[in-house]
Amino acid sequence: MLAQQEQERRFRFLVQGVSDYAIYMLDLGGHVVNWNAGAERAKGYKEEEIVGQHFSVFYTPEDQAAGLPAQGLEQARSQGRFHAEGIRQRKDGSTFWTSVVIDAIHDDDGQMIGFAKITKDITEKRENELQLMEAKVLAEQYSVEMASLSRFLDSVISNIPASVIVKDVRSNKILLANHQAETLFVPNGGSMVGKLLCDCLPAESAAYIEQQMNQDLRLGQVRTVETLVHTNRGHKTLRSRTVLNQDPGNASEYVLFVAEDVTVELAANAKIHHMAHHDALTGLPNRVLFHERLKNALGDAEGSGKITATLCLDLDDFKNINDALGHGFGDKLLRVLSARLRAELREHDTLARLGGDEFAVILPELETAEAAELTAQRLIQAIRPAFLIEGHSCSVGVSIGIALSPEDHNNPEQLMGYADMALYEAKRNGRNRFERFKFQLDEAARYRRTMETDLRTALHFGHLQLHYQPIVTQCGEEISGYEALLRWRHPTKGTIMPSDFIPMAEETGLIHEVGNRALNLACQEAASWGTEQTVSVNLSPIQFKNPGLVDSVALALADAGLSPSRLELEITESVLLDNSDENVNMLRALKALGVAISLDDFGTGYSSLGYLRSFPFDRIKIDMSFVREMAHSKEALAIIRAITGMSNSLMIKTTAEGVETVEQMEQLISEGCSHFQGYFFGRPMPADKRLQQDDPVPALARPSPPKGLPGPQPED
Repeated sequence: MLAQQEQERRFRFLVQGVSDYAIYMLDLGGHVVNWNAGAERAKGYKEEEIVGQHFSVFYTPEDQAAGLPAQGLEQARSQGRFHAEGIRQRKDGSTFWTSVVIDAIHDDDGQMIGFAKITKDITEKRENELQLMEAKVLAEQYSVEMASLSRFLDSVISNIPASVIVKDVRSNKILLANHQAETLFVPNGGSMVGKLLCDCLPAESAAYIEQQMNQDLRLGQVRTVETLVHTNRGHKTLRSRTVLNQDPGNASEYVLFVAEDVTVELAANAKIHHMAHHDALTGLPNRVLFHERLKNALGDAEGSGKITATLCLDLDDFKNINDALGHGFGDKLLRVLSARLRAELREHDTLARLGGDEFAVILPELETAEAAELTAQRLIQAIRPAFLIEGHSCSVGVSIGIALSPEDHNNPEQLMGYADMALYEAKRNGRNRFERFKFQLDEAARYRRTMETDLRTALHFGHLQLHYQPIVTQCGEEISGYEALLRWRHPTKGTIMPSDFIPMAEETGLIHEVGNRALNLACQEAASWGTEQTVSVNLSPIQFKNPGLVDSVALALADAGLSPSRLELEITESVLLDNSDENVNMLRALKALGVAISLDDFGTGYSSLGYLRSFPFDRIKIDMSFVREMAHSKEALAIIRAITGMSNSLMIKTTAEGVETVEQMEQLISEGCSHFQGYFFGRPMPADKRLQQDDPVPALARPSPPKGLPGPQPED
């Protein structure tokens, strides 16, 4: 990792320090994002003058009017690359000839995020070409015998500016060597003309040029080679071209050697290629490179009898660390964690970061499926020990999904999809574990997709309805309000209970639309009752991730004309566990509207008295499991007593859920419960069938609930 960072640091200094090439980035609209020294030298603009400007300012007015800037950018966008030579304009209005390359740059998800632009001043090259062209014309004017030299000059023109050396094939002596060649190869810049290469150059340089010139060439054929060579200017990568020319007049043969220094160009291209295929934070392969390697691994394994495993990894509780310690700390954790994971893999395995806290692994050439499982378990164990970063000790887990080829599928995209399904199953089964793909998971995923489509249809056509279950006062003589419970009237599947579709709505984000539907419908129907009875609506923890929740509640009250004092919002303890500061602030904003806030299922999860201290709840609901078990469980009865005692001392109302018998009600009254809810008082009913305020309520004199009542439902 340190070596890679040092390499990237050196490369950054190299690009920023380049003065012969203008290297900078454009955003998707063609505006300049950054600026190097070469760009300032070539075009005359300082960084603060040009960053944010459109790159068309470098074009002449005529080229701008012809639409050339937009055409070049569109070609780079559609084809990935634009390359051309043309006239550009400096800040002072002067013009110069350039060679321009524009490359499209994509992020980890394959989305284009901008362009890399490399501009080289080739004015000198153009002038040299013109001069040589003029020399050619003069030679043809003076003598027909100069025709051979003219063809030779054509070759020179096509390769200027560069180091140029011409050798006589018969004598092996140098006939021509330009200044660039003598500066690059000859010690102290001496002359090469009339000498053998071995007599005027260091042995390494002479051997390099001889090797290029002595290739098996055919007349007119051009050989191009890129070679790392030691020169007077240090190690340089030279792109050399060798051409064999023949003078038909005297049967002489000449070898033309042209070498161009492409060190900076190749380094820039290598960096751009690396950026397009690697994660900037960890240096690991990104999604693009991962899919390339997975495709290659599956192709190599075809018919070999070997197994290729694909693993999808997702960190557990990483968001909590980011929220608590900041994204900078989270980035450092990801770097250290990536190194731990990489250390558990073989050299030819691939570990990639797909984005955020998502990783993926390719395990090629496995003998058994169990080998993939053992690797997954090693990865889980590798990150189990706490990480010590900047004096903070933190722990994360990892959930892993495994898919195998050829057992599960041979298509890369399908294999990744299966591994992702297995990852979802690992999270659903408790996290910090791995699961292998099973085809039942694919069936379940298809069922969830069907249900999601049906739920969207249900929202559009109003198939979601509310049933209301009464909440009665201590003596069981008055209905103080109702809890609104969602029901989905599916056209073919019948009634679907919330426990069967709310989790799917939370996963897909539809919970926000479902929650707004329930909230609006409850307020509208409660406003039509003509009583002061309250209506209680459940809020999902996911709804608290929507910053517009408070506005949605206020709008529902205003549209229905319902007094805020008649609306009670029920939340679970997980709302206070997840991003508690922000959620508590949102609860305070809801309370400021005038609505009541109820804490549902208190005592079943991560109950803490600190919750009651951090926010003034209006009601605590005792879960039905404690009511059901209190007759034969001392622990359940003790929890009920603790809740009622604490609530009464804080002047918070308590509602016992799931009351089914007169004995339960009597016991709860003796323990100090203020309100009750359950089948003993009424089932959830549609709005038009709910009990009216003056309807009779089952009282203590009634010995038992009606016969044949089913067990309590999850919402009771």
